[in-house]
Parts: sequence; C-alpha cells; structure tokens
Amino acid sequence: NAVSVTTTLNGGYGNRIVVGGAGFFLNNEMDDFSIKPGVPNMFGAVGGEANAILPGKRMLSSMTPTIVLQGSRPFLVLGTPGGTTIPTSVFQSLVNIIEFNMSTEDALYKPKFHHQWLPDEVYVEGTFATATADSLRAMGYKIVNGGGIGRTEIIRVLPDGRFEAVADNRGEDAAEGW
Repeated sequence: NAVSVTTTLNGGYGNRIVVGGAGFFLNNEMDDFSIKPGVPNMFGAVGGEANAILPGKRMLSSMTPTIVLQGSRPFLVLGTPGGTTIPTSVFQSLVNIIEFNMSTEDALYKPKFHHQWLPDEVYVEGTFATATADSLRAMGYKIVNGGGIGRTEIIRVLPDGRFEAVADNRGEDAAEGW
C-alpha cells in the first residue's frame, strides 16, 4: 500500500484565521480561483473565465500527490508544497530518477527551474548552472534568479522491498516509509 499526502494553507498562515478551540489556520485556497480574467494570483498565475468563482465550483489546484508503480507495486511516492511550482518540482524529480537514473538524494537536491506560461519567464534557483541560464538567455528566455523551488519528499521502494525516504534539503520537512 502507498499514500502520498500533501496539504496546503496556500500561503503563509493561510487566511490568517485560527479555528477557535481547535488551534489550526484556515487556508486561503480561494486565491486559486480567478478573481478577474488576466489578473495574477499570489503565485503569479494568470487566470481566465474557466476558473472564475461560481457556486459549486472547485478551484484550479496544483496539488500533485504522486504514486508511481513499477508493474503492480509501488516504486515512488512523492509530493511537495509550492503553488504553481508543484507539478514542475514533482516532474523534475521523477525525470531525474527514472530517466537519468539519479539517486533519490541527487534527484531532490539538483537545482530546479520553473516556467508557468504567464508570466513568460524561467525562474531558476540560485544554484542553477550559470552556463545553462546564459544559454537560455541567448535563446531569448527571460531568466529570473530566486530561492528554492518546492520541497519535494520522496519514498522510494528499493528492489529488496526496503524503503528509502528522503526529504528535500530546501526545507525542514520529513519523509517516512514503513
């Protein structure tokens, strides 16, 4: 069996309201709706009519708890916070392990990049290879340097059935498998 659990407040301290007597914050997932076509949300994602606030609708979400099977058995279980960078972080970790045969730690700790269509810029971590960023600039891409992208946690099921649980070094998170 495998479970990937990702939760969100959608921003620091959610909507900043604490549930009385319960001691936890409510999220501000309403920001994932498009409040007005063409206006970006807190993550810079520009929405349209399809994601407008209407009764009974669910907002667009980037949450991507992921389970990868090898045959019929779990191979990878992963997830990350990070708003619109979530699919990018999960995808890059998967490609690093499956396509480039990296160890779980190397796959997680490798510098990441993110592009979300609008705004039309490639966001790179501070440790991203300068030569690669320069090559992208030469091709006409706008490069924005910044902090960490995501905080992916991965549980990898090894061929002998043991678990390798690795937490991203970008945060103070944990990964556990048993």
